[in-house]
Amino acid sequence: MPNVFHAKKEILLKIVYYGPGLGGKTTNLEALHANSRPDKRGKLLSLATETERTIFFDLLPVALGTFRGYTIRLHLCTVPGQIALEQTRRLVLRNVDGVVFVVDSQPETLDANRESLADLAYNLRTIGLEPDRVPVVVQYNKQDLVYAWPPEKMERELGIPPDVPSVPAAAKWGHGVFETLRTIVRECVRLLGNPALAPDGRTPSILPGRRASMYPGTRASDQAPAVPKSPRSPNFEQRELKDDEPPGGPPA
Repeated sequence: MPNVFHAKKEILLKIVYYGPGLGGKTTNLEALHANSRPDKRGKLLSLATETERTIFFDLLPVALGTFRGYTIRLHLCTVPGQIALEQTRRLVLRNVDGVVFVVDSQPETLDANRESLADLAYNLRTIGLEPDRVPVVVQYNKQDLVYAWPPEKMERELGIPPDVPSVPAAAKWGHGVFETLRTIVRECVRLLGNPALAPDGRTPSILPGRRASMYPGTRASDQAPAVPKSPRSPNFEQRELKDDEPPGGPPA
C-alpha cells in the first residue's frame, strides 16, 4: 500500500519502470525530467555502460497534484535490463507501489518482452508480493518506428488481458510519457480511495474482475521463497516538485 504521512498530508508512491533492456525505461524518466520545472524536480541519477543504459536505477522525485487534500509525491526508478543484474532488479522492486511495464514494440524483441514479463512476476514473488495484486500499467513504446507492432497485436502476442491499463507511446519524443504516469498514479491511489479493496492492509488486485493473469506463462510453482519486506523509512531527502503542466493527477 502507498505510504501516507498524515502529519505532512502527503502520499508517497514508489513507481518502478520495468522491461527489456533498451526498451525505453530510462527514456521515460529522461522525458519526465526534461519537461518538469527545474526548481521543482529532483536530480536524475543514471549509471550506464556500453551495453546497458541503466545499470542500477534512475531516481526522479516528483510531486503530482493532490488526492483528497493530500499531496502526491513520487519516487520513480528503473531497473537494469541485463539478466546478470537480477539481484539489483529485486532490490529496486522492494516496497514498490506500482509498476510500469515498458514494452519494446519491435517484432524482434518479442522474446525479450516475454522474458522480462516472466522475470517481473518471478521477482515480485521472490520479495513476497503476488504479481497480480500489484498495480501495473503497460506502455507499448516505440510506436513511432515504421515496423513497430500496434499495441493490439503486441498485447495478443504477449498474452496480456485487454482489461490491463495500457498506453501507446514514443518515449523518445515524449509521446505517451505523462499519460503513462497519470494512469499508474490513478491505479495506485484508487486503493486509497476504496479501503474495502484492501482487507487486512494487503494490496488488492487492481482489477478485481480480471479474467486472466497479467503474467501468462508463470506458475505458482515458480515462486521463490518469500523474503520478509523491510519497512520503508521516510527519512530520505524529499523536495517539492511539480510539473509546469501537472498531468492531471488522479480524480478525488
